[in-house]
Amino acid sequence: MAKRQNSNLPLSEALNEFIKENKLQKGMDKVDAREAWANLMGNGVNNYTTGVELKNETLFVSLSSSVLREELSLGKTKIISMINEELGRELVKKLVLR
Repeated sequence: MAKRQNSNLPLSEALNEFIKENKLQKGMDKVDAREAWANLMGNGVNNYTTGVELKNETLFVSLSSSVLREELSLGKTKIISMINEELGRELVKKLVLR
């Protein structure tokens, strides 16, 4: 960790520096992707979502309803763009519904 500086540093910058120095960005991306899915899909889809996991640039979503899985598979590109827009950067490039 970097040595303490005498100048005042905003908390957001301090946290970003801490995340960068300790190489925690991948873990933060996983949490952010999970939260973005929950925020965008709402209660209807979240009730049938059993797991959301980000590996590399692929978002794996486990669903308990095959009908819902089929419906969501029709709009994969739109879902990917919505998630990336929510995250503010292109983090997800592929969506796998299982």
